Amino acid sequence: MPDHPSSTLTPSSPEIRRRRFNVSLVWLVPIVAALIGVSMVVHKALSAGPQIVVSFMTAEGLEANKTQVKYKNVVIGKVNSIALSSDRSHIDATIELDQSAKAFTARDARFWVVRPRIGAGGVSGVDTLLSGAFIGADPGNAEDTEKNFVGLENPPAITYGQKGKRFTLHTADLGSLDIGSAVYYRRIQVGQVVSYHLADDGKGVDVDVFISAPNDQYVRKDSRFWNASGVDVTLGANGLKVNTQSVASILSGGIAFIEPNYSTDKALADEGAQFTLFDDQETAVAPPDGEARYVQMRFDQSLRGLAVNAPVEFLGVNVGKV
Repeated sequence: MPDHPSSTLTPSSPEIRRRRFNVSLVWLVPIVAALIGVSMVVHKALSAGPQIVVSFMTAEGLEANKTQVKYKNVVIGKVNSIALSSDRSHIDATIELDQSAKAFTARDARFWVVRPRIGAGGVSGVDTLLSGAFIGADPGNAEDTEKNFVGLENPPAITYGQKGKRFTLHTADLGSLDIGSAVYYRRIQVGQVVSYHLADDGKGVDVDVFISAPNDQYVRKDSRFWNASGVDVTLGANGLKVNTQSVASILSGGIAFIEPNYSTDKALADEGAQFTLFDDQETAVAPPDGEARYVQMRFDQSLRGLAVNAPVEFLGVNVGKV
């Protein structure tokens, strides 16, 4: 038999075919869009801050999903919705604050609408003519938090963190003073009027002023305040003398103060100290006359030309007034 090379017959192995998963480009776009949408929702949920409700008398200048809430011109939230109250006396603006603005949920936080205003302190909010009104915010320092706030109808005169002292001045009537009227020391503005109200007995007006630091150190216990509104015109031996603090005080009113030269009490006035607001500088810095004595006189002749507050003189020295 012829020699044949030995051969080993092996059965053929089955061929393994792997199924390829092909994604059509048509489905790629909506998948990517869905992932972006999910990431945006997750990011918004993680960065969402507290939600508060601020009530205002009117919704003038406010728009849902557009009006911003700002602090020091930095956006810290947005108005989500505006609704009329059940008794129709005010509107409720629902505001969603940023996560970093939790300090604005303090119980003493303040909110107001910034719009163009003309007041004693000048013109404010002019930039809103182009950008639209926004809600200004001022954080509080209270530990308690709140979700419902009553918005201010006017911007606060003093904002959070502003250093200085408040003082109360007693006067017979308000005159031309208003919130924002300037307070001067040696003709330099150092503060302003922040509020006023009738005295408890209803026989006068209490005016609250704020003197900014470091100028509050010039308010002494013996300082004298007077109404510096308008123009003080005096006609004497030296001719006509016109005295005023500034042009602004003529238009919007103002208050000035100084310590008398004869004062011996140089101690600093405490926060909330009370002073008398005199009508003019001459009366304010006049030395104390002691206890007044009242004298009633009767004249048989006419008193034409005599008026209340007319001076009473003795040997050319002013000793009193009518």
